[in-house]
Amino acid sequence: MHRLHTDRLNIGYGDRLIVQDLTIDIPDKKITTIIGSNGCGKSTLLKALTRLISPQSGAVYLDGESISKESTKDLARKMAILPQSPESPNGLTVAELVSYGRFPYQGAFGRLAQKDLDVIQWAMHQTGVSEYRHHSVDSLSGGQRQRVWIAMALAQETDIIFLDEPTTYLDMAHQLEVLELLQKLNREQERTIVMVLHDINQAARFADYIIAMKDGEIVKAGSSEEVITDDVLRAVFQIRAVIGRDPQTDKPMCITYNLLKEEENDEYNEVAHDEETDGISTDAFVTLSVR
Repeated sequence: MHRLHTDRLNIGYGDRLIVQDLTIDIPDKKITTIIGSNGCGKSTLLKALTRLISPQSGAVYLDGESISKESTKDLARKMAILPQSPESPNGLTVAELVSYGRFPYQGAFGRLAQKDLDVIQWAMHQTGVSEYRHHSVDSLSGGQRQRVWIAMALAQETDIIFLDEPTTYLDMAHQLEVLELLQKLNREQERTIVMVLHDINQAARFADYIIAMKDGEIVKAGSSEEVITDDVLRAVFQIRAVIGRDPQTDKPMCITYNLLKEEENDEYNEVAHDEETDGISTDAFVTLSVR
C-alpha cells in the first residue's frame, strides 16, 4: 500500500470544479512530477495533497488516515510544502528562515533546543547554504534563496516534500542546481518528492513518476517512457511533438514541437473518442484511476 493516495477527490473554488473524481497513488521514496497546461489543476491538486485547501468531496490519505483529521503540527512532521514564489519577511537571515522548519517540534515557549540547532545546521549543510547563515535572505540570488527554502523544508525532518514550480523565475543553471539537489535528497535520504513542473524535459529527466493532467483530470500517469509520448503531449498540450532520447540519461525528451492546427486537433479528438467508445484504450485517454 502506498503511504499517500487520494480517493475520488473533487476540488474546486465556489461553484467551479477544478479537479474531478481523482484517485491516484503517489509512489513512496520516488520523485513524482505533475505536468500540464496552465489552469489544468496542477497546483490545486498539490494544495489539496498538503491540506492547504480542502476538497469538496473525497479524501487524501497518509499512512491510512485522512489528513483532514491530523493536527497541524502532526501533519507538519510528516510533510513539508514549498509554495510557488515564497516570500520571507524583510531582513530575515538564512539561519532564521531555516529555523522556521523546526516549528512543529517546538514547545509552548517556542525555544530552540540543541537538537533543533543541530538539525538547522545539518539542513543548511545539505543544501550548501551554511556560508550564508548570517546573510539576509533578500541579498541572495534566486537559486540561493530557493536552496534556503529547501533547507527550511529539510529542517522539518519530513519524509515527504512538496514543491510548486520550484524552478520558476530561475535561469537554466539555477534550475538545474535546484533539481539536482532534490534528486540528491531523494537518492541519498529516500525523501519522497512531489513537485509541479512546467518544463517537460526536466520532468522526463528527473522524475520517476509523471502525472499528466488536463482540465482537472489525469490523462496519463506513469514513467517518463509512458508519459512523454506524442499521443500524451497532443492530448495534454495540443502540440505535435518530436520525441527523441536524452544523450545523457537515455530518457525521452521533446526535441521540438508545433501547435496542432485546429483541423488536426478536431480529427485527433474524434479518432480518440471513436477508439474509446469501441473499447480500445489509447495512450492519450485513460481511466482517471491509476491505482
